[in-house]
Amino acid sequence: MSSAVDDDDLDAKVARRASGRPLEHVLGWAELCGVRVAVDDGVFVPRRRSELLVHEAARLASAVGSGSAAEPVVLDLGCGSGALGVVVATLAGGAELHAAEIDPASVVCARRNLAPLGGVVHHGDLYAALPASLLGRVDVLVANAPYVPSDEIGFLPAEARDFEPRVALDGGSDGVEVQRRVASGASPWLAPGGHLLIETSERQAPLTLAAFADAGLTAHRVTDDDLGACVVVGRR
Repeated sequence: MSSAVDDDDLDAKVARRASGRPLEHVLGWAELCGVRVAVDDGVFVPRRRSELLVHEAARLASAVGSGSAAEPVVLDLGCGSGALGVVVATLAGGAELHAAEIDPASVVCARRNLAPLGGVVHHGDLYAALPASLLGRVDVLVANAPYVPSDEIGFLPAEARDFEPRVALDGGSDGVEVQRRVASGASPWLAPGGHLLIETSERQAPLTLAAFADAGLTAHRVTDDDLGACVVVGRR
């Protein structure tokens, strides 16, 4: 492993990998859209399929930035390592970047990743973590909210099941309970014409779309067969 500093370190990393830990936890980093982010033990590992969400969000953020002297405001809700927000801001050429996360270990990791971009990580449960100063200002809100039904967690690969926080995986009885919370609370935080993007699965997508409609957002689905990815995009 190229990240090993000496033979002892290499042996330790190989042993940790052999124990079933995700490679990203062993290395201490993951790469998304060519951007490297720190991923500490116990923190959700960014998936390649999230490239679809990131590219869609960056496109929308860039459009906001091109029409204004001010940077777009980007919020990564339930951010884990903060990878989505970091990559969106990077691809968009800059942003006022905020993130929120309830898991303490993830908050520490995300703060390290957002610091070079001047981003702020707020600790708490979804919107309850956010300062009132963000109300009505968010141009692009991204959320990789969990979408695995609770009774299917046991079928996930052991790397996820045993080494990532359950709060990042468990989407409730039908897989969209957290997504509903994100969608229902989004409008007060979104700027006029602002967008909410949530990664979901093809199976859950109709339920995710319904959650957006119930929240008063105009929504559509974007898919990428090569990535096996599905994102619902809503506009205030």
